[in-house]
Amino acid sequence: MKTLTFIKRFYADERGATAIEYALILSLMFLVILASLTVFSDNIKAMFQAVSTAITKAS
Repeated sequence: MKTLTFIKRFYADERGATAIEYALILSLMFLVILASLTVFSDNIKAMFQAVSTAITKAS
């Protein structure tokens, strides 16, 4: 009977649910940022190269 009581209490316990939800949201945000950097990496490189060239020419 102790095992059954433990299982019922464990199933009803929601203390870790919020932490798991925040971890899922954070991981999804990380994946979106990573995907966008991957997609736009060539554009980002070109932009920084243009800035570097403009600074070099100005000095």
